[in-house]
Amino acid sequence: MSQESNTEILTNTAVAPQDDPDTFKGLAQDSNGAILAPKVVDCQPKAPVRPSSIPPRSFPAFNKFILYENRLRFYIIASNASDSRHRIIKIDRTTQDELNIVEDEVEYTGKQMSAMLKMLDDGNRASGGLGKAKVFFGIAGFIRFTAGWYMILVSKRSVVALLGGHYLYHCENSDILPVCFNHKVEKPAEEQRLMHIFKQVDMSKNFYFSYTYDLTSTLQHNLTGPVRCGENSWPINDRFAWNFHMLTAPFAEFGDPPLKHYWLLPLMHGHVDQAKLTVLGRVIFVTLIARRSRHFAGARYLKRGVNDEGNVANEVETEQIVCEALTTPFYYPARGEAEEHRNRRPSPNYTSYVQYRGSIPVYWTQETNSMSPKPPIEISVVDPFYTAASRHFDDLFRRYGAPITILNLIKRREPVPRESKLLDEYTQCVRYLNQFLPRDKRMVYRAWDMSRAYKEKTQDVISYLEDIAEESIQMTGFFHSGPEPYSHYLHAEAEDSKALWRSTISLQNGICRTNCVDCLDRTNAAQFVFGKRAMGHQLYALGVVESPNLAFDSDAVNMLTEMYHDHGDTIALQYTGSALVNRVETYRRMPHWNSHSRDIIENIRRFYTNSLLDADKQTAINLFLGVQNERTIAHAPVRGGYQKWFQQEHLKPAYVLKECDESLRCFVQQKGDFWVEYYRPLLFTSLGKHFAYSMNSTLKLPGKTAKDMNHSPFQAHGYRHGDPPSRVVQGVRRWIGSHPPLNQNKAHGKTVARPETKKPLSEPVLDRYSTEAVAKQLLDPVVSEVEEAEYQGYIDQCQELLDAPATSGERKDLEMYALAVQTGKGEGDYWPDEIPKEYFAYVERNTTQYLDGGRKEAFPTTFNYDRWLSGG
Repeated sequence: MSQESNTEILTNTAVAPQDDPDTFKGLAQDSNGAILAPKVVDCQPKAPVRPSSIPPRSFPAFNKFILYENRLRFYIIASNASDSRHRIIKIDRTTQDELNIVEDEVEYTGKQMSAMLKMLDDGNRASGGLGKAKVFFGIAGFIRFTAGWYMILVSKRSVVALLGGHYLYHCENSDILPVCFNHKVEKPAEEQRLMHIFKQVDMSKNFYFSYTYDLTSTLQHNLTGPVRCGENSWPINDRFAWNFHMLTAPFAEFGDPPLKHYWLLPLMHGHVDQAKLTVLGRVIFVTLIARRSRHFAGARYLKRGVNDEGNVANEVETEQIVCEALTTPFYYPARGEAEEHRNRRPSPNYTSYVQYRGSIPVYWTQETNSMSPKPPIEISVVDPFYTAASRHFDDLFRRYGAPITILNLIKRREPVPRESKLLDEYTQCVRYLNQFLPRDKRMVYRAWDMSRAYKEKTQDVISYLEDIAEESIQMTGFFHSGPEPYSHYLHAEAEDSKALWRSTISLQNGICRTNCVDCLDRTNAAQFVFGKRAMGHQLYALGVVESPNLAFDSDAVNMLTEMYHDHGDTIALQYTGSALVNRVETYRRMPHWNSHSRDIIENIRRFYTNSLLDADKQTAINLFLGVQNERTIAHAPVRGGYQKWFQQEHLKPAYVLKECDESLRCFVQQKGDFWVEYYRPLLFTSLGKHFAYSMNSTLKLPGKTAKDMNHSPFQAHGYRHGDPPSRVVQGVRRWIGSHPPLNQNKAHGKTVARPETKKPLSEPVLDRYSTEAVAKQLLDPVVSEVEEAEYQGYIDQCQELLDAPATSGERKDLEMYALAVQTGKGEGDYWPDEIPKEYFAYVERNTTQYLDGGRKEAFPTTFNYDRWLSGG
C-alpha cells in the first residue's frame, strides 16, 4: 500500500475518545457484539492508474505475528520487520465443524493498529477481552483428525542462511492449538492416537522456510522463471512443500481461499547449509539446499522404486549456490544520472548448479519379513512399456529440460544376483525409452559399478567421477546471473586463444540424475564430486580463480566436503534413520582410524530402525502429508502412446536465454522491495549477533588462525602424518605413464655418444686464505643454503609449539611456571595476610639462641610441629 493510501486510512479511521458514547457507532459488529475491523470509506477521488513503467508494489513481507485469544475467537496480527505495515485476521472459535476465517483487507500503520486493538479489547470485554498476547513466527497450516480443527504455529526459529538479502530460517519448535474453545471429541482414544502419530514427524528437525524467498524453487527459476500458479493459485513448487496438504485441505471447498498466501508458511523438508569462503579479502558464500519431495515419501524399505504417477522414492533436489557478497540484494544500482537512481541492474555475482537423486524408476520392493540385514530385491511388476518410468522422465524433461544424464552406480556382478537385477531392468528401460526420443534429446546413460571399482582398485574412483561430472556440466551448463568477467576476454586475447567469451547470462538446461540402491552413500559421494567440479566452474565464472580445477586437501574443498557430509547424513537420517556409512574419504582411500567401528554402528542402527520403527514412521509421514492410499499402483496404467511417451513441448529448453534475461531484469525492478525490510539503519546490531559475521568459514576450520587470512584457500596443504602419499603416487604414475622413446640413448643396440658441450673459461680460483679472497668475501658475503636452512630452523624451532593448540595438561604446566616466576619476583599475592600460629610455635621452640648471646626460656608450644612433619 502506498504512502498516500496510508494517509487516507489515517484520515478516515480517526478514533473517538474512550468516554464518548458514540465511540463504536458505525463500526461493524458480529452476532456476539464483537467489534470487527472498521471499513474504510474512500471519500477522495480515485487515484489515477499507475503507468505501466512503474511496477506495482509486491505483497508485504510479514515475519512477525501476534496471537490474541478469548472464548469466542482468535485475532492474529501480522507485522513486517520495521513495524510499519500491519494486517489482521479473525478465526471463529464457536464451532468445530467448520473453519471460519475472515481477513481484513485494510493495511494499517502502527498507530492505527494500536487504536484497532484498543477498540477490539473494549468490544470483547464480555468474552474476556483480547487476552494475553502470544508472539509466534508463522502459521504452518490447519489439520483435523476425528473432530475439530487444529492450528499449527511456528513458535521458534533460527537463521541458517542469507541469500540475496533474504533470510532462510529453520523451524526450531512448533505448537498445536485447538481452534474451537469447547473442543468436544466423540472418540478421545482415536483422537489421542492420531495426535501422537502426527507428532512423530518432528517439525523441529530439518524443516525450513522463508518469508520473502521461494525456498521450494531453484535460484534460476526464482530470478528468471515465470510466476508459478499451482493448486489454489499457490506461487510455489508444491512438490517440495511438505505442509501443502495442511495449507490447502482446509480451504478445498472455497472457490477463493479466505487467506492470502503471506499468512501461511510453506515448509520445505530437507537440508540447508551455508558457509563463507574467504579468498584474500573477498568473501564468497557457498549455500547447499536439499529439497525432499512430498510425493511417494517414506521410510527406506517401505518406499522403493516408483509409483504409477511416475514419482520415485527418496527424491531429493540438491542446489549448490556460490555467490560473492559484494552487495546484499540480487541487483546493483544502474549506471546513469542521479535522477535514474531508482533503476536497477542484475548483480552478476550469483551462480547455482542443480543435481537430482531418486530411486530407480521401476516397480521393485524389498520385504523385511526375515531378519536379514539385506533383504532380497524383487521386481514386483514387469511392465514391458515402462509406463511409470516414462511418466517420471517426461516430468524431468518438463522441470529441467534436456539433456538428462543418468548416472547409475549399482553393482554389476554379485555372487547372488541382487542389485544386478535392477541394473538389467533399468538398462533395458532406458534403452527402450531412448529409441523413441529425437537423437539430440536422448538421455545419456552411464552405468558404472562404483563399489567394485573401489574394492578392486582397478580405477581411481574420484578421477573417473570427475570426468563424468565435467562431461555433464559441459552439456547442461549452470546458472550465472551475469556475463563472464572481462578479464577472461583479455587473457584469451593475450594468449591468442580461441576460447569464446560469454557476454550474457548462463542458464542450466538439463540435469544429472544420480542413483544407487538406496541413493545414499555412493550417490552422496558422486554428488560431492559433481559439486566440487561445479564449484570450480562457478568460482571461475565469478572471476575468483584462474582455472576451474580445484585441488583436493585445500581449505575450499575441505569445507565443501564437510558440507556434503552433513548434507548426506541428514538425507540418510530422514530415509533410513542412520547417518552415512561410506563417506567421501572412504572412496579417496583416506578413512579415519575409527571409520570401521563407526560403519558397524551405523549399519546396526539402520537394521534396527528399518526392522522395528519404519512402520510407525511411515504412518506418521502419511498422516502429515495427507496420503490416503498406500498402494503403489492406484489405478490401471494408461498412457497416450507406446512410442510417443513424452510430450513434445517438454523437450524444448526449459529456460530460453532471451526470455530469461528479460525476466531477470524485470525481477530486479519489481521484486526488490524487501530491502526496506532487511536494511534497518536505526536498529543497533552488534557484529556478534549478525548472521553473516558469525557464519562458518574456511578460517574456522580446525587448526586455522588469524594469519591464515592471507593464505589462499585453494592451495593444497602439504603432506601430513596419517595422510596417504597421494602426490607421490600421482608423481610415480605420471613417471610410469610417460614412455620415453627407446632410441633416445641407444640406436641399434649401440650407445650413442653425446656431443660434448663447450664449457666457458672459468676464472682462476683464488686461495681462500689470501688477502684478496678474504676482502672479496667480506665485501660480498654469501650464505650457503645449508646455513640458511639451519638458521631458519633455529628461528622456527618453537613456532610449531606456539601455533599448536595447547592441551589441558600443557596449560596447567604453563600456569604453574608463570606462578613460580611471579613468586620468585615477589610480585604475587600468594602469601597469607596472617601467619599461622603453628609456624610461630615451631620457630620459638627450636631457635632459643638470641643475638645478644644469651639464652632465654622458649615460649610455650601448643602444637607438636615435629611430630606433624614426621607424619605422626
